[in-house]
Amino acid sequence: MNRRDFGKTLGTLLAASALTDGLEGMAAPKASSSGQSSTPAPSGARLRIAMLVYPKMTAQDMIGPQLIFATLGNVDVHLVWKNREAVVSDTGVPILPTATFEECPKDLDVLFVGGGTSGTWALMNDPEVIAFLEDRGQRARYVTSVCTGSLVLGAAGLLRGYEAASYWGMRDLLPLLGAKPVAKRIVEDRNRITGGGVTAGLDFGLHLSARLRGESFARMQQLIIEYDPQPPFQSGNPESAGEAITAQVRTLLAPEHDAARLAALEAGKRFEKR
Repeated sequence: MNRRDFGKTLGTLLAASALTDGLEGMAAPKASSSGQSSTPAPSGARLRIAMLVYPKMTAQDMIGPQLIFATLGNVDVHLVWKNREAVVSDTGVPILPTATFEECPKDLDVLFVGGGTSGTWALMNDPEVIAFLEDRGQRARYVTSVCTGSLVLGAAGLLRGYEAASYWGMRDLLPLLGAKPVAKRIVEDRNRITGGGVTAGLDFGLHLSARLRGESFARMQQLIIEYDPQPPFQSGNPESAGEAITAQVRTLLAPEHDAARLAALEAGKRFEKR
């Protein structure tokens, strides 16, 4: 089974599973021509999800949530950029956009931004990107991010007055964009849902799935993808990593932190003019 077939199988298992007691948005079972009952995919209007993709992004920020989103059933997931040319992630993975800013639906159920480093700082003051996020963000049902994607949302003015998560090494920059940093894996404040760094994408995706399809559905997704994290080390946050390792990583991050701070300060100037 190739990756594409596996993805389709996930969608089929989740959207047509018979184990759907109490799942939100699921239609009642219908009898098939053979007399056997079957459970259709979630009914009602199709969910519309837009995920921003861009050069030098961290692919994992997007890939985890995209797996969850794509298997929600009755959903359209758009990978959105300025054009349809492939963008290359910060580790060299090419990602092919499926829609341009102009082609992206005007009204979204979910607007999502993943993070990165240098590519992300460039987005924070890119007029075309900011205009797109401002427009879609003001109407989206959920405005969301993972990792430093929250800094991009902040630069678009979408987190002013909201609590938000971000990558731990850049979280202190959120106040420059009017947001309130919270040291949690997932932060939900009204219709803003933001995740921590990189690997938090799967946690974030399942959290949002529970909002969109119900907890039982999200639990099935978690089991089907066998998301059962058991890391070999307990050093995934500064507290568990300890002072020595954290200090080393902060030193490595210092140039990027400085660049992100300059981008945030530049973005903040736009708010002062309003």
